[in-house]
Amino acid sequence: MKKAACFTLVVFLMSIFAGAAMAGDLANVIKKGEIKMAMSGQYPPFNFVDDKNNLTGFDVEIGQAVGKIIGIKATPLSTAWDGIIAGLMANKYELICGSMAITAERLKSIDFSAPYYRSGAQLFVKKGSTIKSVADLKGKKVGVTLGTTYEKWVRENIAGADVRTYKGVPDMILEIGYGRIDGFITDKIVGALAIKKQGAPIALTGDLLYEEKMGIALRQNNPDLKAAIDGALAVIKNNGTYHEISMKWLGIDVR
Repeated sequence: MKKAACFTLVVFLMSIFAGAAMAGDLANVIKKGEIKMAMSGQYPPFNFVDDKNNLTGFDVEIGQAVGKIIGIKATPLSTAWDGIIAGLMANKYELICGSMAITAERLKSIDFSAPYYRSGAQLFVKKGSTIKSVADLKGKKVGVTLGTTYEKWVRENIAGADVRTYKGVPDMILEIGYGRIDGFITDKIVGALAIKKQGAPIALTGDLLYEEKMGIALRQNNPDLKAAIDGALAVIKNNGTYHEISMKWLGIDVR
């Protein structure tokens, strides 16, 4: 299985180099030897800025592993989440590798790789809170990251909620600690790890609200780049690289 996946990708990339009709983003990044991938930098442990001011995390290392298989350098950069798709469309970078959920709405304007991990939306509240589920959030202050699927879901499903938007999860953890919001909705893995590794003063409550599949986003009409990314993801999932990265950052294999 491992050898078959590697062989298939190698054959595909050889055809790209050998063909005279190289087109689209894959041709450009191969020529440059670099592909730029955007993320918020506000979503630990998936992507965040470390104490040396470098972007790091699960998303970063997955993207870099994909780039290595393709044979190019994958360079992470941070940008505001609510404008991240606009930046992709404006050719500021070739990819979004920042835990972006694959949705029908987003697929109208951009394309995605095969899913590289799965998780879901979860409500978090302050430790000791009497809030037990989203049914208790009517009239309450609810935090979400601006421009996410979580924001859309809250606005459509929690009547009477006072929705507050933020740049990322660290800001919402601070706000809930100060009592400025009653709860926030984000990825279950992100919140659970903030409790386990950082001692965040929050608690998971209620059931998973919905499942999400995360993909690497790219501009439409780039079938060669999509195929190269999907092939590289298949390779790292089969050769142990994906498992190693996932266990390092998340403690579980989230494929």
